[in-house]
Amino acid sequence: MKRSTILLTAVIALGLFLAPDPSHAQVVAKTPRIGMLTPAFDPHPGFEGFRQGLRDLGYVEGQSIALEYRFAEGKAERLPELAAALVRLKMDVILASSVAAARAAQHATETIPIVFTGSYTVAQDQGLVASLARPGGNITGVSVNDPALMGKRLELLKAAVPGVTRVAYLWYAAPNAAPFLQEAERVVRALGIQLHPVEVRDPYPFDQAFATMAAAHTDALTTQPNAEFFTRRTQIVDLAAKMRLPGIFDTREFVEAGGLMAYGNSIPAIYYRAATYVDKILKGAKPADLPVEQPTKFELVINLKAAQALGLTIPPTILFQANEVIQ
Repeated sequence: MKRSTILLTAVIALGLFLAPDPSHAQVVAKTPRIGMLTPAFDPHPGFEGFRQGLRDLGYVEGQSIALEYRFAEGKAERLPELAAALVRLKMDVILASSVAAARAAQHATETIPIVFTGSYTVAQDQGLVASLARPGGNITGVSVNDPALMGKRLELLKAAVPGVTRVAYLWYAAPNAAPFLQEAERVVRALGIQLHPVEVRDPYPFDQAFATMAAAHTDALTTQPNAEFFTRRTQIVDLAAKMRLPGIFDTREFVEAGGLMAYGNSIPAIYYRAATYVDKILKGAKPADLPVEQPTKFELVINLKAAQALGLTIPPTILFQANEVIQ
């Protein structure tokens, strides 16, 4: 064999040896895609907590991870079509920001992993998960808005406004409504106050609902934790202020909008934890093997400006318990 032929053969062999493995290059180049499904309006306050969680895990949006947003804009009936759209786009994981969104996503796919944020009790009642320890199927998540928190809210409301005797309970006839209403009815009996449930349905005639509260001579307000109410929190808080109804809600966002009090989970913190679940799934974990996480930290937020407008003096014992007091 000529020397030049031997040299050419060696160069070709070396080139093949050093060439990157095409299959390896394809894996490295693939950017995970996360579908963000919510009944809320854009922007959703929890999503920044989720994005921060991803950043702290080393992901860079637009580079090492892509987020595809779908907002139902307060119209829950749009969730199935939005979930189906994300499935057609072949998401790697779907983040569902409510039990209703999770249900729509689960009906749309049995294979794409789903991480939900919402009431575990409601999720289990609706068959989304089998148990906390082993949710089963293609879904897991971080629980929020446990019905038991409704009792604590009413206790705090009674302690902050001792003269309360008749509390309006604004609720929406969704599949997750019953556990919250039952817990509220149980607690008010022990507190010696009356509960006056006021139901609203799409298209959410809140003016009519608050007129019903006025006719019933209610003197305080609480609401069912509900994604549709969350999207319309400013309208609810404004109507309560006009009727001079002190209210306690499930998230601080109601208080930031002008409501009196809130007790519950931190929405950004819940979504921050959801990012860790997405990370685990992207690294190979199965949703069925990831226990549904229950939050252990809750926050009490009080708006003193709202209290002053209502002519209320919040007892020091309640202020002392607050995680934050808005002046």
